[in-house]
Amino acid sequence: MSTVGTEQQDAQRRILNRLKRARGQLNAVIDAVEAGGDCRTVVTQLAAVSSALDRAGFAIISSAMRDCATDAATPARSGGARRADGAEASEPLTFDELEKLFLSLS
Repeated sequence: MSTVGTEQQDAQRRILNRLKRARGQLNAVIDAVEAGGDCRTVVTQLAAVSSALDRAGFAIISSAMRDCATDAATPARSGGARRADGAEASEPLTFDELEKLFLSLS
């Protein structure tokens, strides 16, 4: 397996871990609201969820930027390209699309 493929898998694993952590934090917010938790606790936990989602979003954009840079450095792929997991690869994002996604997080 190539180093690039391994790096992509590691990035995906880290992103999934961040999202799962955010899901756990969101569950804690929901539990606190259902239990009539105090405002300070709920808002603190909600801020943690928001921050975790922002970090996951930035990690996704960062990974996509690395993929685009890698794709730009390699010869163009023919139609019907496949990802390492066998699924059909989608068209790479343009830098304009990446910028729009990045700015949507702010």
